[in-house]
Amino acid sequence: MNPTLHNIEDILVENERRKAVSAPSHYDPLTGAGCWGDRVEAGGSRIPREVLARCPDYLSLTPLQREQQRIHDDFEFWCARCVTIKDKLSGRNVPLVLNRPQRRLLGVMENQRMAGQPVRIILLKARQWGGSTLVQMYLAWMQLVRHKGWNSLICGHLHATSKSIKRMYNLLLRHYPRELWPEGDQVSRFAKLEGQPNVQQIAERECLVLMGSSRSEDAVRGYDIAMAHLSEVAFWQSSAMHSPDEVVRSVCGSIALEPETVIVLESTANGVGDYFHDEWLRAQMGRSDKVPVFVPWHEIGIYTLDVDDPMALWQEMDDYERELWNDGCTLEQVNWYHHKRREYRRHEMMMAEYPTSDSEAFATSGHNPFPREHLDNLEQGCSRQPVLVGDIQADGMSGEQAKSNIHLVQASNGLLKVWDLPEENMPVKTRYMVVVDVGGRSDNSDYSVIAVWRMRSPDRKAAIVAQWRGHIDHDELAWKAMQLAKYYNNAVLVVESNTLTNEAARAGESDYILEQVNRVYGCVYQRAPRKFGFHTNVKTKGKAVAALIAALRDGNYVERDQDAVNEMRFYEEHNGRYGARKGKHDDILMTRAIGLYLMDDKRVNPDNATPDRSLANDQWQVQHMPPRC
Repeated sequence: MNPTLHNIEDILVENERRKAVSAPSHYDPLTGAGCWGDRVEAGGSRIPREVLARCPDYLSLTPLQREQQRIHDDFEFWCARCVTIKDKLSGRNVPLVLNRPQRRLLGVMENQRMAGQPVRIILLKARQWGGSTLVQMYLAWMQLVRHKGWNSLICGHLHATSKSIKRMYNLLLRHYPRELWPEGDQVSRFAKLEGQPNVQQIAERECLVLMGSSRSEDAVRGYDIAMAHLSEVAFWQSSAMHSPDEVVRSVCGSIALEPETVIVLESTANGVGDYFHDEWLRAQMGRSDKVPVFVPWHEIGIYTLDVDDPMALWQEMDDYERELWNDGCTLEQVNWYHHKRREYRRHEMMMAEYPTSDSEAFATSGHNPFPREHLDNLEQGCSRQPVLVGDIQADGMSGEQAKSNIHLVQASNGLLKVWDLPEENMPVKTRYMVVVDVGGRSDNSDYSVIAVWRMRSPDRKAAIVAQWRGHIDHDELAWKAMQLAKYYNNAVLVVESNTLTNEAARAGESDYILEQVNRVYGCVYQRAPRKFGFHTNVKTKGKAVAALIAALRDGNYVERDQDAVNEMRFYEEHNGRYGARKGKHDDILMTRAIGLYLMDDKRVNPDNATPDRSLANDQWQVQHMPPRC
């Protein structure tokens, strides 16, 4: 993966090395060679250790009896021996021999099962590698081999999706080897449950297979189901009558949190900001019960194309295709990509269908003002954990008492995250700025956000060092922001004032909240004399977002909060106006845009401000934290 290679002979040598490394190792699910899990040699095959633990006399059994025992614990063997599928390329019925992406997905599912955990997966798919097939056959293995009475649900965005998966199950049962059927030599068939057209039963296994769609969230009510395959979730539609969240909640509420229960959400991407994208982000951040699995296009073996003229290909490759090479793809893979993308009017359409990364899969049609690669770079700073989660407190909630004895307290459920404590850097203190985006009071309204910036200097990038996010009364929000500004070296306090101004006018308040804070603190941003706060309008919002776009492009600010990057991923521009995608928030994003826009404003420069410096550095406290350096 040496990006400096430029001589075509060197490139060809490197290409042969890559092909040799990526060439599939010997894989034979019938003998167990190259299969998943802890395996032991027994009777000329490598079988799962669990087979011998469950059946100690395995070696004394007949060959057929060994197969009957082995299928209970060896999914890959069961697939090759018992499952027939229709090959997508030839159209012929063939045994299911797992490809490399299928084996990787199986490994994630089996790791959960073998640990005694429920199997919970969210799968982001590229095209044509059999992800849905693997999931459905895994559910069938549970029903036909491992359990009786283990009911399942197949739910697609339309009934047609469920029916296509049903055809897959029918083909399996039609060709299932009689000698390995657990109930004797008469293999069962799908049969409709009387009066229930969307419910199939396998009588000998005492189980049901329910067929549903995202438009019928009540389909599972009244049934005891143990497994669910939720297909193409990104395409499930929301309406006033139902939503993907309601469907999934209905399904998950019907499945016990027990070992060998299974829930898989799978889909190709359909842009950002929808339910599937939200769930993917939650899983990535470890906030979900599901393990995220993504398969890039270059991991799928069929996506290669022989290269007739390597020099011509190399000269035709653009920067993106060169980057594919630099990231380790072979020339044959790049050549396939080079020719395949000609089918699409825009590269973004190709990336959505054949993604190289998960963020690329969710790339939108171009209305997002932040390029994906810039967001990917910004995201690298978000892996660092806060040094404190909790809140900021003082001797009082408002007035003079609000700036007395300011200190941080730890609390696992606190709304304040601190990544860096204030630096003293005497004799010139590190400069900080606190930016506030004002939200609503109720849980259903926009969040209020207080972002603490360490401003850029000649030798350091600007950085987010702390953040509070939640719902709170606006006067309490203003005083809490003042406390954070005071704590961070008497930072200038910038409040996005539209909401405060509007509410003050409606309430007929004569004493504006920011004027009260300024009387006590004296370092509140004024856009004009006696006009406190940053006023967002079409002009200033455009300038602020432009500053954020430039900062991402130039890589000159450090982000710590993953939710900030997430908001940027589903931000949109329409006819020159910016805003969050419907149903999404931009409260964190605006604290970044406003902060970067004002960073060079002379009114934000602490040298030109007149803060109240009555609180000395040695009065600051951090409860339950080691002393600051």
